[in-house]
Amino acid sequence: MPGKIYIIHENDEWTVHLTNRLLELGLPYESWHLDKGIVDLSKEPPRGVFYSRMSASSHTRGHRYAPELTCAVLDWLEFHGRMVFNGSNALRFEINKVKQYLFLERFGIKTPKTVAAVGREQILDAAKSLECLPFITKHNRAGKGLGVSLFKSIDELEQHLKHPYFEDSVDGIMLLQEYIKSPSPFIIRTEFIGQKYLYSVKVDTSDGFELCPADACQIGDLFCPVGESAEEQMKFQIVDNPHTELIAKYEHFLNKNDIDVAGIEFIMDEWGIPHTYDINTNTNYNSQAEEKANIFAMLELAKFLGAKLKIA
Repeated sequence: MPGKIYIIHENDEWTVHLTNRLLELGLPYESWHLDKGIVDLSKEPPRGVFYSRMSASSHTRGHRYAPELTCAVLDWLEFHGRMVFNGSNALRFEINKVKQYLFLERFGIKTPKTVAAVGREQILDAAKSLECLPFITKHNRAGKGLGVSLFKSIDELEQHLKHPYFEDSVDGIMLLQEYIKSPSPFIIRTEFIGQKYLYSVKVDTSDGFELCPADACQIGDLFCPVGESAEEQMKFQIVDNPHTELIAKYEHFLNKNDIDVAGIEFIMDEWGIPHTYDINTNTNYNSQAEEKANIFAMLELAKFLGAKLKIA
């Protein structure tokens, strides 16, 4: 078996669930924590399989330039022909929702109407150009619900922009987006490993539409507005997904854009039309939901990486 499995990340708390599974399977691995580091372009990278789970929300953990460093590392690995999963193109999707929405639409996947803006005056103008109420704001480089707020009027947004607690996106790009009103208070997150559909998680959003299905966002992560109680954690359950045509489009999209592991989220509107609004390429999994359904994504991911290591 050549080399190791190298895990590229900036968050040990999210990564331990995968490394535990790699240990369980007896697979050799090494963790590359890229909050800071050096890339020597004159040297070749080690042999093995490389998997990136870099996060768009890294700056909330004090790792402002982790995605930029990871881009450099991934370009270096790919230049030398290493086997990389969730490589440089996947990371560019992770940190850029504008790119997500444009390319989803290219592949026939409906997204909410969105306008991007830089500057407070421009954010206000962008909201007016949406011509729909209510609407939401969100950060272009986000994760964990960053910048997500619901506004019922332009005046509400104008007052919000004047307050000192207004927080712009780390890349300066704020998104103004139509609010999709769903007849049922839930969203669906679809999980993919090796560009193949694994399962869907139904997320109860009755207490707010910023919920995140990951365990790591349920144990004290103040930037992710989910509860810590058992009752809150039961808001996530693995379900059958009847949207087979949408799943097929997702798989095609992931394949054509070199995204190997992902969680893609959508919401149904009043007419039963799904609107896709987020792609996560550093996807995490909810342990309670998995235990109840007896399906374990991190185990499947470890098996996937182990199989690839054999042929690296």
